[in-house]
Amino acid sequence: MIIDDFLRYMETERVASPLTVKTYRDAINNFSEYVSSLDGQSLETADADVVRDWISGLMEQGHKATYVCKQLSAVKSMYRYALKAKLIDKDPAHLVTGPKKQKPLPVFLKELEAERLFDGIQWDMDNFNDVRARTLLLLLYSTGIRRAEAVGIDDTDVNFVNSEIKVTGKRRKQRLIPMTNELADVLHYYMDMRDGCVARHGNEALLVSDKGERVTDGWVYSTVREKLSLVTSMKKRSPHVLRHSFATSMLNHEAQLGSVQKLLGHESIATTEVYTHVTFEDLKRIYKKAHPRADV
Repeated sequence: MIIDDFLRYMETERVASPLTVKTYRDAINNFSEYVSSLDGQSLETADADVVRDWISGLMEQGHKATYVCKQLSAVKSMYRYALKAKLIDKDPAHLVTGPKKQKPLPVFLKELEAERLFDGIQWDMDNFNDVRARTLLLLLYSTGIRRAEAVGIDDTDVNFVNSEIKVTGKRRKQRLIPMTNELADVLHYYMDMRDGCVARHGNEALLVSDKGERVTDGWVYSTVREKLSLVTSMKKRSPHVLRHSFATSMLNHEAQLGSVQKLLGHESIATTEVYTHVTFEDLKRIYKKAHPRADV
């Protein structure tokens, strides 16, 4: 009764698509079959422990956390409806949480690949397109800033005297990023060439198109993807790869986690900690290669 009423509610009142209804039906039937296999249990009498045991069983069967969470979501929706419709007295799934979805580790350039990117490619330093592309790549790799942050930088945000760049991040929060001597030299060279060959019409943007307008996110993405394809076979070649590469290199060279957090503009250090998993994997590989008893 609960299942039929809920699915009818999904079709008529929620106007869910046939595919959504089928997904919910399959998940709920899966749960219902499990409950029916237990002595004296039904959808109406099942408690939180029954729901948790069902989830555990799905995980033991080898299902991914994403799949299990979707199954649980359907059951939760059914019980919320049933409670509201007064078909049950208590929602057994209310406080049940699904398994944590495992986030993929960040994809990053190896340092040798980064060296090839800047020193191994034949850059034409008399060509504005090449100079602009190389400037973008070095800016992203040297500072770890996001794609949108790079696009938003104005000339006035670059302080050559103090060797720092002011970046406006998420929720308009600003932070200062140190600028290496190499990046300062590259920016000087780029800005001189830009001002000599592009009419900006009062535009204060640091990175501009051939028409003198601020570059777009799409241009940044396509430029980074094109150039990274020359030095790496990784499938993911987005601007964020350079941000990941910056953070990983900093930690590999003994930068403090809190310092990297501030440079990246992360509000929580937990967000930055994902890079420690990457560097620890490197550490394990080094250990296995170097320690005489590692393979014993």
